[in-house]
Amino acid sequence: MPKMIRRTLLGLAAAATLAAAPVAAAADPIRVGMSGGYFPFTFVEQDELKGFEVDFMNAVGEEIGAEIRFETMAFSGLIGALQSGRIDTVANQITITPERQERFVFSEPYVYDGAQVVTRRGNDEITGPESLKGRSVAVNLGSNFEQLLRDLPYAGEIDIRTYESNIEQDVALGRVDAFVMDRVSATQVISERNLPLQLAGKPFSTIENALPFRDDEAGRALRDRVNEAIATLKENGTLAEISRKWLGDDVTTAP
Repeated sequence: MPKMIRRTLLGLAAAATLAAAPVAAAADPIRVGMSGGYFPFTFVEQDELKGFEVDFMNAVGEEIGAEIRFETMAFSGLIGALQSGRIDTVANQITITPERQERFVFSEPYVYDGAQVVTRRGNDEITGPESLKGRSVAVNLGSNFEQLLRDLPYAGEIDIRTYESNIEQDVALGRVDAFVMDRVSATQVISERNLPLQLAGKPFSTIENALPFRDDEAGRALRDRVNEAIATLKENGTLAEISRKWLGDDVTTAP
């Protein structure tokens, strides 16, 4: 084979390899863990996974050219699944806390919210966290809201009960005096689920929610790619549109 032709073929092969490499890297699926039971962020309706987090992660996947594979499990198992490598991140309104920052690297926040006390409708004795003394209060197992309650100076006087799910129903039925979750979710639960509940006072802690990744080379690289996508989704209005669709307001920028 003439040298000129051989060099040309080698050059074309090298170019094809270089062109294919980024496509292969971008096509690696991102395994996203969520509970599927945290309305309106992640929930199942007619066997279909829906919610803010689902639309948000699908938009991230489109931006970085990666398939998003959702894996649902109990909320309390999500962090363990991330640590063990079964999933690549968690999209379930994970609040940035100092304890979590010691174990994971976080994306930029994409939801800004506050911790909210919720009671059965008509219970006007509870007006916020300061009136939870001597009361039973439900929180989702493994959530940061449990820690927020335990950090209160009078935490020893609160009967804190951890649940895998159904904290709203037990408060509505009067089995527990109150529950604590983020204000956005609480507001949507009250308006959409037709449960006899009410907000008790104002949010008592500001929270920033983001995506956690393992603190290793691959995790940090994925975090950086996702951050670029989040920045684009904020700039072009897609993230605000998703927020208004599911939450009735834009909660994706810092107050």
